[in-house]
Amino acid sequence: MGRGPDARFFESLPALTVGELAARIGGEISRGGDRTVSAVAPLASAGAADVAFLGDRKFLAALAETRAGCVIAPASAAEAAPAGAAVIVSGEAQAAWARASLQFHRPVALTRAAAPADVAEDDTVVFEPGVVLGEGARVGRGSRIGANTVIGPGVQIGRDCVIGANVTLGFALVGDRVKLLSGVRIGEPGFGAAGSRAGPIDVPQLGRVILQDGVSVGANTCIDRGAYDDTVIGENTKIDNLCMIGHNCVIGRNCLMAAHSGLSGSVTVGDGVMFGGQAGVGDHITIGDGARVAAGGGVLQDIPAGETWSGYPARPLRQFLRETIWLAKQASGKARARTNGND
Repeated sequence: MGRGPDARFFESLPALTVGELAARIGGEISRGGDRTVSAVAPLASAGAADVAFLGDRKFLAALAETRAGCVIAPASAAEAAPAGAAVIVSGEAQAAWARASLQFHRPVALTRAAAPADVAEDDTVVFEPGVVLGEGARVGRGSRIGANTVIGPGVQIGRDCVIGANVTLGFALVGDRVKLLSGVRIGEPGFGAAGSRAGPIDVPQLGRVILQDGVSVGANTCIDRGAYDDTVIGENTKIDNLCMIGHNCVIGRNCLMAAHSGLSGSVTVGDGVMFGGQAGVGDHITIGDGARVAAGGGVLQDIPAGETWSGYPARPLRQFLRETIWLAKQASGKARARTNGND
């Protein structure tokens, strides 16, 4: 079974019976109303005290195999749930699950600042003027925290890190020798919304950000925390200014991202991948080790290891160049034809 939300960053609220939960989220009990549940989780990792949901029929196999104590599902799929699971029927299962998460989990608030002496590993840590530290945060030896930066509750920062001015860092575990330039935003909620009769509602984001050793992040770049699992940036990856990394992305080691690059949610990037400026990647895409995306490329499908892609939609570089040359010849030929016709 997978872990629940990290207790350093999320408070656990009191358990409820399935019947009580159904009343609060607007669902109808199909079975198991007396069962007690205390957390939310995805189908694949849920346990006996967890509430999961079926948002799409393509996950019916996962529904049949889940160990969740309670499942929220549309009426048409209710019978596919394991016999031992309680079932709440809802025509908007994901939105109901989002409401359920609010009943069980709450982000730890920065209600009181911690003293620098309680946060620093030793007196080699430097806090510039205006730094705000959340309770339970920890900063390793030799690190420097820039002016007016906010380190949220529970955040762990390794040794010899350089955190710039006006950075916000929350829901995060940071390795050694990490560099975050001014204005970086780490751990904000990922962009997730579920449809409901009342319009789209935010899906609470219950994951973390993991920045491994040697990572550098440029000014005003945003890295969102995971929806449930973690957003992970691998060792020695270098990210330029004004980049965007969505929730649940996993980036490998020694990658390079030039300015204005962006990754949608749940993108998996191998080791040694390079992104040119303004490259963009759609959600749930995998990019293999050593691949390259040219500047301005728009990636809408998986890229095999070692390949260079370009264009929008991005395709292998040789194909892109052949098509570009062909289009240029076609345009040139038509231009000549119009000129000759006017002679």
